[in-house]
Amino acid sequence: MLALAPDGAVWVTRGGDHRIDRIDGRDGTRRSFPVGTGPYGIAVGSGGEVWFTAIGADAIGRLAADGTVALTPVPGGSGMPAMITAGPDGAMWFTLNRGAALGRIDAAGEVTVHPLPDPGCGPVGIASDATALWFTEIGAGRVGRLVPGEALQEFDLPDRAARPHAVAPDGTGGCWVTLWAAGSLAHLDEHGAVTAVHDLGAGSEPHGVAVAPDGAVLVALESGAISTLRPPGSA
Repeated sequence: MLALAPDGAVWVTRGGDHRIDRIDGRDGTRRSFPVGTGPYGIAVGSGGEVWFTAIGADAIGRLAADGTVALTPVPGGSGMPAMITAGPDGAMWFTLNRGAALGRIDAAGEVTVHPLPDPGCGPVGIASDATALWFTEIGAGRVGRLVPGEALQEFDLPDRAARPHAVAPDGTGGCWVTLWAAGSLAHLDEHGAVTAVHDLGAGSEPHGVAVAPDGAVLVALESGAISTLRPPGSA
């Protein structure tokens, strides 16, 4: 997985050899940091610090500028922390795939677990805009939205077997979500209504999704390609 920092650097997790790389956005210089456990999801915090999920350790990791790693265990264990994002409240939020929950860790390292209503929902992707957290429930065919401090919202997809995987805010209050099993990309508005579904082709198996500064939607496909969608109004 990868994350883009405000300075243009790209941070990449290497689960196979338990490292995190930093690629300089100006000259491409690469630095590599051993983190001691299988890193998976990664995100840059509001202060520029790097956070990651450590699946093998059931923990959330924080990588300091000097390469020092601090791991904070997730209460309960065996929740399988998956993706992580900087939330609108300044804390980091992450999905617990096997734990059917969302987790929150603040700058002091305090972890709070928020169970989801469906024990089989299997949350995976999570991303945030300035107001809300969007996340996917791959086991339930559902997308969730949470404004910290307010009631949880959950939206059933028309195809409950579509296996939603990754999510990205669209910049206007809604989100884009990859539908792994359906080979497509869907758009939800701020109320959770599906406004568009784009077929990406048989065997595409879309996973990651991101929205570029010009509004283009980039989708990483298991087939080994990047699909680019330019919605109306994008440059």
